[in-house]
Amino acid sequence: MTTLDTGPTTAPRPSFFNDPVVRGIVYQVLVAVLLVAFIVWIVGNTATNLAAQNKSTGFDFLWKTAGFDISFSLIPWTRASIYWEAFLVGITNTLLVAFVGIIAATILGFTIGIARLSSNFIVSSLATIYVETIRNIPLLLQLFFWYFAVLKAMPAVRDSIQLPLESFINQRGIFVPKPIPDPQFGFVWIGIALAIIGVIVLRTWAKRRLEATGKRFPVFLTSLAVLIAIPTIVWFASGASVEFEPPVLERFNFKGGLQLPPEFVALLFGLTIYTASFIAETVRGGIQAVSRGQTEAAMSLGLKEGDRLRLVIVPQAMRVIVPPLTSQYLNLTKNSSLGAAIGYPELVNVFSGTALNQTGRAIECIALTMLVYLTFSLLTSAIMNWYNARVSLVER
Repeated sequence: MTTLDTGPTTAPRPSFFNDPVVRGIVYQVLVAVLLVAFIVWIVGNTATNLAAQNKSTGFDFLWKTAGFDISFSLIPWTRASIYWEAFLVGITNTLLVAFVGIIAATILGFTIGIARLSSNFIVSSLATIYVETIRNIPLLLQLFFWYFAVLKAMPAVRDSIQLPLESFINQRGIFVPKPIPDPQFGFVWIGIALAIIGVIVLRTWAKRRLEATGKRFPVFLTSLAVLIAIPTIVWFASGASVEFEPPVLERFNFKGGLQLPPEFVALLFGLTIYTASFIAETVRGGIQAVSRGQTEAAMSLGLKEGDRLRLVIVPQAMRVIVPPLTSQYLNLTKNSSLGAAIGYPELVNVFSGTALNQTGRAIECIALTMLVYLTFSLLTSAIMNWYNARVSLVER
């Protein structure tokens, strides 16, 4: 018996309302409409309540005189400054502690994470105790410890403890020599910028050379030499100089030098030590995710343990480390808002605290603060995602 070949059969199309694509579009439109309606209701309800309380809205208050003092500021500040300048003070203070904290936490976290994998029992045990202790104590308690139990327990100004390099520590913070560059030092900054550009060009050329010929170029040592040589040559050629103004103890306080207030030091210590414990676990997990065969292959080539980590293990582990490391950087930046608990004048303390209480513009102050933290998070994520794409595996 023969059968007729009628060609490929097509599946019956579902009805319009049973089509999953159509249902997906309808659900998304409904959710979007409900979200917009909710936002409109919130805005309208807020405007009605503010009008009933005779409260004005808007951002005109940013150009009014603030009239309060800020204990620590990277930009000039007086009681005659306006609220917009207070906003900038909060941003710069937050950026300062976040930037320094990220660098310090990364260095400490990588060190502790590698130490946990050490074959030395004492080193690995100490690293384990550090991680398991620090990450299980709330950050706010750690900030209180550094501020009240350590820095505020320091001696008075007259009995300051002298540190190396003409530095001092007391209840009012840490006093260090202040660098004062001359006008010619601007050429040195240009030399540093040129050195960084040269290193980027060198690394790009070395990578292309390796892919084309298989020959490895000593990029690390050469880049280090470039970063040192170019600014040094510019330094001597321009005749630039930097003087250091040491702090001098007078009758009631130190004069000259650079003062690091105890609030800044406590917040920086707390954020660094707390975040480093999580970074250490991320680094340990990333290194352990690298195949054991990679280590054995590096050993067979005669590489020392330090070279194995630097050239083989860590570069491959970074593909695993970078995504959770980005989250820790974001957490550190957002956790800097806890500085308000110990009096550090960061964004939340200055703008969402003092400025909000004086102006009564809660919506505006909170909205600007949220916008700043959102911008910080997006910029950090963009930079780390770019780096993650650079170190990720590329399929051929």
